[in-house]
Amino acid sequence: MIRKMEQKDREAFVEMSNEFYHSDAVLHSIPESFIRKTFDELMAGSPYIDGYIFECDGEKAGYSLLSITYSNEAGGLVVWVEEIYILPKFQGRGIGKEYMDFIEEAYKGKAARIRLEVEEANERAINIYKNKGYKQLDYVQMYKGK
Repeated sequence: MIRKMEQKDREAFVEMSNEFYHSDAVLHSIPESFIRKTFDELMAGSPYIDGYIFECDGEKAGYSLLSITYSNEAGGLVVWVEEIYILPKFQGRGIGKEYMDFIEEAYKGKAARIRLEVEEANERAINIYKNKGYKQLDYVQMYKGK
């Protein structure tokens, strides 16, 4: 089951997000205070972020965060799949594929593009996205700040 995050998911989200940020799927960890702030933004109803919980066999199996932006290049709204994390014991059950189908359907006609980042070494995820029709952008991403 895929559902929107609720207040009752706070500690599970914090725990899973900490696991995600200490995994090979990311380049570096982040402070837990950022994770808690993100959850607070979700619960406050920010129009720029959506959060989902995955459940399997009656247990929380993972989560995802989406960021909503506008892109002149894409010609409309862009849904950024900011994070997807599936607990190890639930990996390989098709939850990620099911979620990507869910997002494509939920934002059909609303978003011009669905975009995501993936660590180069995460070949399993790259193959899932390629099989779903995602293409690589050859941008160098830069940032300033946190």
